[in-house]
Amino acid sequence: MKLFQRYIVFNYFKNFFIIFFSLEFFYVSIDILSNYTDFPDSANLQLLYIVFKILDAVNYSVPLSTVFAMIVTKFGMIKSNELVTLYAIGINRKSVVKPLFLSALSISLIYISLNFTPFVYAYEYSRNLLRYSAIATNSKSLFFKNDDQYIYFKKLNPIKRQAVGVEIFTIKDNDLSKIISAKNGYFNNNSWHLNDVIIKTKPKIDSIKNRGITQVEQKNYTTLEDFRPKMIENVHKGEYSMSIIDAIDALTFFTSEDINLDRIKTLLYSHIFIPLFPCFLVVILFYKLPITSRFFNAAFLSFIFIFVTLSTWGILFIFTKLSFTSIIFPELGIILPVFLLGFYALREHNKEN
Repeated sequence: MKLFQRYIVFNYFKNFFIIFFSLEFFYVSIDILSNYTDFPDSANLQLLYIVFKILDAVNYSVPLSTVFAMIVTKFGMIKSNELVTLYAIGINRKSVVKPLFLSALSISLIYISLNFTPFVYAYEYSRNLLRYSAIATNSKSLFFKNDDQYIYFKKLNPIKRQAVGVEIFTIKDNDLSKIISAKNGYFNNNSWHLNDVIIKTKPKIDSIKNRGITQVEQKNYTTLEDFRPKMIENVHKGEYSMSIIDAIDALTFFTSEDINLDRIKTLLYSHIFIPLFPCFLVVILFYKLPITSRFFNAAFLSFIFIFVTLSTWGILFIFTKLSFTSIIFPELGIILPVFLLGFYALREHNKEN
């Protein structure tokens, strides 16, 4: 990377972190003032709540800070005539926008990588702290169908990965063939390990001489591979948060079932594709900004670009909500708009000689 590009990257990240921490502080402060009366009594839980809200605010701060940092960086270079100087010595606009785009892309990729982790559940945890003074609560009476099995959990703790009152009913040829009952169980190594298990098997009966129901008691029993506790809870509750790994597992697990997967697809696409829109917007807005402040009102143009950024983000947010409720297909509501933004950014980039 050339010297002027390192200088641009330095200024960009400096402006990014200033804007990012400012938005984080603003968001968390407003939330604390709004929910202060509902805070848990424990000081430890109060601190946890603030930490989770800081993490939750990242979902709003990162996309906006990524674009705003470019706007501030370029306006600063215009005001100090640095941009004109770069162009005067033969550096083209493609060389200037390259470090800005790569910086924005690196931020977006880091943000996408966070969506593979429990980071995405920060809002859910903070909400639970306000409502129940606990990070997670037990889900009750969960019932699912998986291929030829019907699965029931009396209680499920997704954080501890433990369940109480597990019942698994196996159907064969439209007839109940097996019932697996367990007092409790835990999820480990991608499988459920049940304790104090009773297995009742009913063979197919053709005549009165056939053998009847058999019952076997086992201390331990392993079953339900890849049936992740967090995935179970989120699908059952219809939560707005699900990590990329849990979303992929849910799609894989429930693809064979006759259920609507638009909600899970929306969560998956929003974690992968939506974080990319700031990168494309950085390129588009860069080429729309003039190279000198002599022919425009800086304050008014700043307002226009901020408005465009917020409008684009808001439109994508609306499309995400419409996709989540199956009003439009997730592919049309999320992937297509981001793809069109990327195509337009590439078109603007290729127009430069």
